[in-house]
Amino acid sequence: MTLRGTPDRRPRPATGVGSRHMNMNLLRHILRYSPRTFSLRRHYSAMSSLKQGEFVGSLDCGTTSTRFLIFNQYADIVAQHQIEYPQYYPEPGWHEQDADEIMESCDTCITEACKALEASGWAKESVKVIGITNQRETAVAWSRKTGKPLCRAIVWTDSRTKNTVAHFANKLSYVGLEVKPGLRKKGKEGEKALKELTGLQLSTYFSAIKLRWMIDHYEHVRKAHEEDDLLFGTVESWIVYRLTGGLHVTEVTNASRTLLMNLRTLEWEPIMLDFLEIKPSVLPKIASSSEVYGEISYGALKGVKIGGLVGDQQGALVGNKCLKQGEAKCTYGTGAFLLFCTGEDIVSSAHGLLSTVAYQDGKNGKPVYALEGSIAVAGSAIKWLRDSMGLIKSAADINTLADSVKRTGGVYFVPAFSGLLAPYWDPGAGGLLIGLSAYTTPGHICRATLEANAFQTREILESMKLDSKTDLKHLMVDGGMTNGDTAMQVLADIGGFTVVRPEMRESTALGSALLAGSAIRFCGWDISKPETLSEVNTKGTREFNSVVDETFREKKWLGWKRAVERSLRWEEGVD
Repeated sequence: MTLRGTPDRRPRPATGVGSRHMNMNLLRHILRYSPRTFSLRRHYSAMSSLKQGEFVGSLDCGTTSTRFLIFNQYADIVAQHQIEYPQYYPEPGWHEQDADEIMESCDTCITEACKALEASGWAKESVKVIGITNQRETAVAWSRKTGKPLCRAIVWTDSRTKNTVAHFANKLSYVGLEVKPGLRKKGKEGEKALKELTGLQLSTYFSAIKLRWMIDHYEHVRKAHEEDDLLFGTVESWIVYRLTGGLHVTEVTNASRTLLMNLRTLEWEPIMLDFLEIKPSVLPKIASSSEVYGEISYGALKGVKIGGLVGDQQGALVGNKCLKQGEAKCTYGTGAFLLFCTGEDIVSSAHGLLSTVAYQDGKNGKPVYALEGSIAVAGSAIKWLRDSMGLIKSAADINTLADSVKRTGGVYFVPAFSGLLAPYWDPGAGGLLIGLSAYTTPGHICRATLEANAFQTREILESMKLDSKTDLKHLMVDGGMTNGDTAMQVLADIGGFTVVRPEMRESTALGSALLAGSAIRFCGWDISKPETLSEVNTKGTREFNSVVDETFREKKWLGWKRAVERSLRWEEGVD
């Protein structure tokens, strides 16, 4: 309201050319002092001040967690992020994962690691290429039409397929493998032919058996198989499919763990597809371990090349730079896996080991092979003591409790939660704690758990010695379990060899990073020329030597063998 006779000084809408100039000035004033403008200015100022570097990323999707690590040319970790994802155990012996949840964990780790990179002053565009490494043998089935999982993934530790294995063992005995038109090899000859083709043997462990179980037990998977809507892959295949927006590819080290790949031709083997009754249309294209497969189609690293794929255990072999014949390492994670590089030669084991691809450098590169001994339960036994038994509050506590006693008090632990792998290959073996008495304490059980890991490692090394004619005096180790000094000392005492633990133990992730970097010759890296990696991962090592005498070691060894014998054939598969 305005008093009569008083000039009205309220602002009025401006008009005319001069008014437009005044409005523009007002707009500039508002924008200049707006809080959002200050925020944007700070953001773009920070962006412009970020340094440009040369880094390589590694997406490491393990059995229980995913992490994304960013390395520089010396294998120093510049940024990283890790999260666990859910595990499902709906029945005894079953172990499942949700493929969508796996992918969500991958996306989160990449995003958060890139944020950490920028928080440390580096632009995310510094990441030039990424590699992917993964838990092997875990089987994923999804729809070609929708791109969505058809069921939960069956994890490599899962042993529900005992009856499926029994069925195909009988088929191998009585029907055999048709190695040539009209020529079938049965029984022992069939087993030998299967191993010559694939390097493997019938077991609940391998991916194709899990896929066959899905087809047999899930109606919608069976229907998708019949209608050519089914796509199959191991975990790295699923991740690449999602990251690239539809590329269906796998890599030789993962393909060599399916029971479907010919170890010599590095192609899907029609004989095995026919034997297991799996259509070739479900399978991804097999690629090498080091080449550019495609680009990430979304997210913080959109447009970045994917240049390396490798199974986690082979990744650790590469990460430890065990690239030449005669070099070996053992990774202690959920399970434990000892790989011995055999160069370009395929060494067939007569003592329970597997022949597998170590890596292939590029599309035209010659494959490098390895002998492998697989232990299903290593770190997961510690997780069981913590989560199921409540004996420890954290994984690290096992070393403290094991140190509280000098011996196990006669206790032996055979952690056959899903049968025993190398060298027994008994899916029906049962988990066993034996030698318990009123004297037994949690410390004795914890020490027996660490000893079980060491005994299983020794068994594999004994087999490797017989197959390779090489007696390993030093064992390179990595993985989460190796962080405990007590665990490593127990390993040296039971094994009777020197345990060599590197300071930088992210060998699995580093392996995929090296393969990815080699694909684009990042900082001159070339997997086929180990000398180009001379400045990579040069940090020191620590050695653990045995401090017990041979008499004590052999007495313990005989006790372990007796315990294992009681564990074997606890449950038989039925066709």
